Amino acid sequence: MRTSKAETILNYTALVVLAVAVLFPVATFVSAALSPDRSGLAVPGVWAWENFATAWEGAKLARAMSVSVTICVVAVILQLTLGILGGYGFGVLNAVGSKWLYPLVLLGLMVSIEAIIVPLYYQMRDLGLTNSIPGLILIHVGTGVPFGVFWMRAAFRSLPRSLFEAAHIDGAGTFRMLLQVALPLVKPAILTYALLGFMWTWNDYFLSLIFLTGDNQTATVALGAFQGKFLTEYNLMAAGGLIVAAPVLILYIIFQRRFIAGMLAGALKE
Repeated sequence: MRTSKAETILNYTALVVLAVAVLFPVATFVSAALSPDRSGLAVPGVWAWENFATAWEGAKLARAMSVSVTICVVAVILQLTLGILGGYGFGVLNAVGSKWLYPLVLLGLMVSIEAIIVPLYYQMRDLGLTNSIPGLILIHVGTGVPFGVFWMRAAFRSLPRSLFEAAHIDGAGTFRMLLQVALPLVKPAILTYALLGFMWTWNDYFLSLIFLTGDNQTATVALGAFQGKFLTEYNLMAAGGLIVAAPVLILYIIFQRRFIAGMLAGALKE
């Protein structure tokens, strides 16, 4: 379809306005992080790069970032493994009892973590998993798998059924069909799920604050403690915020196209 010149101008004008609306707060935040003024006001021609070093040392981000990376990497790997297997079982194999088990799994999407945090804390305490990195990883896996099963089931069901029938006729087993037929075709959905899982786990503050203390603090909790120390030094707070947000931003920039492709693939109707 051809669009008129007026419609093209209107579309680009709207896009420019939206881009400015989105990028202006980001530019203001970056400017505050580089400001030598503690109030965060920009000083023309002066950039205080040392703010990042001060924030890094003041918030003890070296240890906190390593804890966050460990939790995110292990949790995302486990979420991917269980989500792919669950989605494959429900979406392709039609496992026995899936009509009952699948809605039961989806209940995990409907229950807010705040609603079960008290019994969850006592349960983890009885298991000796409070102030424990493996304990927090287990919680993140439990809260992330229901979405993963839902997401990967939709991705697997978008594939032609004839592919699996042909592979079965050729003698491929269940896991061979998964590894050689299904997974290569749903890579965008897998990558999207991995990025979402990493982002949700990395940005977690509530669970990390409750279940981890001392040297086991994550980056978000360390940043919150740093904010309490430097409440009036907005430039240092902004610098610390940029450091903590950097891993998610970098991953999104690198995998942006595949992320969008995975979002579209996961949105297909069954």
